[in-house]
Amino acid sequence: MHQLGSTSLEQPREIDVEDFAMKHHKMALLRGRIEIERWEAHSHRFSQCRMKKGLLLTGVGDKVMRLWSLDSYKCMEEYSLPDAASLVDFDFDESKIVGLVGTRISIWRRNGQRSIFPSREGTIPKGLCMRYIDPEAVVGCEDGTARIFDMYSKTCSQIIRTHGGPITCLSLSDNQLFLSGSSLGRVTVSDPLLDQPVATLKSTITAGGIQTICFNQGSNLAFSGTTAGYVSCWDLRKMRRVWENRVSPNVVYSIQQLKNDTSVMVAGGIDGVLRFVDQKRGRVLSSCIMDDKVSTVLRRQSQVVVEKRRGKRVSQDVEIDKIERKTRPQISCIAMGMKKVVTAHSGKFISVWKFSHS
Repeated sequence: MHQLGSTSLEQPREIDVEDFAMKHHKMALLRGRIEIERWEAHSHRFSQCRMKKGLLLTGVGDKVMRLWSLDSYKCMEEYSLPDAASLVDFDFDESKIVGLVGTRISIWRRNGQRSIFPSREGTIPKGLCMRYIDPEAVVGCEDGTARIFDMYSKTCSQIIRTHGGPITCLSLSDNQLFLSGSSLGRVTVSDPLLDQPVATLKSTITAGGIQTICFNQGSNLAFSGTTAGYVSCWDLRKMRRVWENRVSPNVVYSIQQLKNDTSVMVAGGIDGVLRFVDQKRGRVLSSCIMDDKVSTVLRRQSQVVVEKRRGKRVSQDVEIDKIERKTRPQISCIAMGMKKVVTAHSGKFISVWKFSHS
């Protein structure tokens, strides 16, 4: 018989739900079964996609942007571009879509209203990329300047010279810093409060122009991908390089990670291989392509014909050029969700890669 007080009831262990979810997310990406659903999203070629809360926005190249449900693959809304101006870049949130159209910024409200500024085309240099965090949008320009617009007063509030060459990509942080990459191969960190760049992050390798950049708010690490296939990692607390690795023999067009994930990111580019990379060390952990066997199904709710394929993993030392091109269409843009990666291909198709535990 136990004496009173001689033992104590064990307290149930607290489970960190977010940490648990991230571990399962990583395990599925690196070891899980891969199913791919693919459909024609546009009648003309397009190259960009953005994903938020089960919705996917596609465009750049076509004369419309389309907002899709990732549950039904139904086109929820379509946004036409004004006149003959071409869409350069875009992003969206719950209430609006913000696009860089020609040399102006256009805002589409989800209720159908649209505004555009500056009032005349050509009042700012050619923009090559755009990102926004309310109330400001940052445009990276061909002349090496970043122009900051107040989206509510519709005025240019700042011009910051960040590079000696064209700005090719941008990433914004929640603490007002923004990162810009250039065709000259450099990344700068700028603070609008100081009205100037605060650091220039240089590569130790002549690694081509910066093609894509992303920032992980959780770890304060920034990642850049180049035209020569290199991915670099920078610690923004110390403004120094952590690692640099060639993850692909060709251009890396897009790198992404889940917002709260500090372990794995995904990279894709011209060779069509989806690569998962260790954020801390830069090692390629897994590489995936499509299987060549295809079945099709008609989604009755959306009237979209969906191709179904399996994904398969390939070894790191495989000769990419010997793999059939139809199983690795060029990846122009990536969006990432929980156990899910969406890829836009430089054509008309969107692919949704779903990863599940075997």
